[in-house]
Amino acid sequence: MDKVVATAGEAVADVPDGASLAVGGFGLSGVPNVLIQALYERGTTGLSVVSNNCGAMESGLAVLLAAGRIARVTGSYIGANKEFARQYLSGELELELIPQGTLAERLRAGGAGIPAFYTPAGVGTQVAEGGLPWRYDGEGGVALASPPKEVREFDGVEYVMERGIRTDFALVRAAKGDRHGNLVFNKSSRNFNPLAAMAGRVTIAEVEQLVEPGEIDPDAVHLPGVFVQRVVALPPEQAADKRIEQRTVSS
Repeated sequence: MDKVVATAGEAVADVPDGASLAVGGFGLSGVPNVLIQALYERGTTGLSVVSNNCGAMESGLAVLLAAGRIARVTGSYIGANKEFARQYLSGELELELIPQGTLAERLRAGGAGIPAFYTPAGVGTQVAEGGLPWRYDGEGGVALASPPKEVREFDGVEYVMERGIRTDFALVRAAKGDRHGNLVFNKSSRNFNPLAAMAGRVTIAEVEQLVEPGEIDPDAVHLPGVFVQRVVALPPEQAADKRIEQRTVSS
């Protein structure tokens, strides 16, 4: 039951080229930077990433993106990441852009063993009808477009079918975790980390504070250890390394 692994490098050592990854985090909150850096140092490439966004300010997944290690992204926000936009428009990167709530539910559904579900989000748009550019040809044309999805009517309302997401691995960051893999997340980092963790067949969690089993009140557990296979305890300096994407101060 002791799932603690000595180092981040050891924790990601079996992630192969071409693997699919669900990665937690929201903006710069709760991003598993240490595990991402370990993947970068290992040289893993050709990755298919599922994440709300793909890093920012040369942090998080932006490290792998800038090195050309990511082949495909499933996400809901690409924001002001200029390198992401460059790779996407030049045809170097494939992108499946989906509504944020749909992404969250696809991850949760996959982790819960639900193969598909129906949602009204995207009905009447290219999300349902197909034609969203997944990959450009580098000359302004679309090399690969999204296919149409099944649409059904329930009680007079149209819904589009979305598939649950399962990935080979998941990388997440938690504020606290025990040796059994039970995790607690802090504020905004709780948005996507638990969902990403559920979706991974092998989930690796870096934790800012490692405690012994029983020290976390069961009612306070945000993600049960059944979803987590490996835990990496961060030293204090890594646990304290948190960046602010848009710093706002009063005059």
